[in-house]
Amino acid sequence: MIKPARATGLERLELHRLRDRVGRLFAALQEATVAEDPLASETWAPPVDLCKTAEAIVVYVELPGLTAEQIKIGATNTQLRIWGEKKRRATRQKTVSHHCSERSYGKFSRVVPLRWSVSLEDATAEVADVMLTVYLPKIEDRRGIEFKIPVKDSGKTE
Repeated sequence: MIKPARATGLERLELHRLRDRVGRLFAALQEATVAEDPLASETWAPPVDLCKTAEAIVVYVELPGLTAEQIKIGATNTQLRIWGEKKRRATRQKTVSHHCSERSYGKFSRVVPLRWSVSLEDATAEVADVMLTVYLPKIEDRRGIEFKIPVKDSGKTE
């Protein structure tokens, strides 16, 4: 009979670190695959801050010059997708020529993987100044919890 091997101390810590690294690599690969989608060609990705509090996951997205009508947000239980289009303002004078233009224009898309159980029904988003804030309230993760299922006696005897 073979005894199951259990990781102890340092081995367990290294396994957790490896699992976290593989998770980050997988998330980056998934985001890169979505970004290379032919429907989302010629897009730019706005910078994102992802924060976790005791009550919620908060995503801050830097979107200067955009209004709420220009921003679209979709969410599943595994990812948050933010997309839209930032259009260039038409110049009033035809003699203006740009020597340098570092601001991003055109379609944008950003996918943020969600590794937490969140309530999508209670999620909110607002744009103020140049920052889009998406608030995703956490819910208790029920995976791995055992639920008791009552058994009823139908009363039939043979």
